[in-house]
Amino acid sequence: MKKLLLVSAVFVAMVVTGESLTCNTCRVGIAGKCLFSSTETCSDSQPNCYWGNLAFNISSLISRQTRGCLASFLCNQTETGALLTAGYTVTRTCCGTDLCNGATSIQLPLTVALGAALMAVWSNWSL
Repeated sequence: MKKLLLVSAVFVAMVVTGESLTCNTCRVGIAGKCLFSSTETCSDSQPNCYWGNLAFNISSLISRQTRGCLASFLCNQTETGALLTAGYTVTRTCCGTDLCNGATSIQLPLTVALGAALMAVWSNWSL
């Protein structure tokens, strides 16, 4: 009986520790909205869901958002640096449940996006 309990405990531990998180991904996000989102299953080397923000110090309007899986040592950190003399700040916030890094998505077909851009250009030329 003890042997059966031990084998059962080992099996449960393997199943529980073997589960990976499913996270929202966003490789291109602007103004808090994700342009192309999906989901991914995290690996052992990147076991956490995260959402991140890259903001340039010259303007609060210039920022980029990302979401996905991340290594634990990069979680909940803020980094600063400079790119061609423009200062920036990167923040990454991690969470530990499936789809906890919610991604607000705007997914437009390419033809709609191109049509809107052409309309904007055309309306500026006709003024």
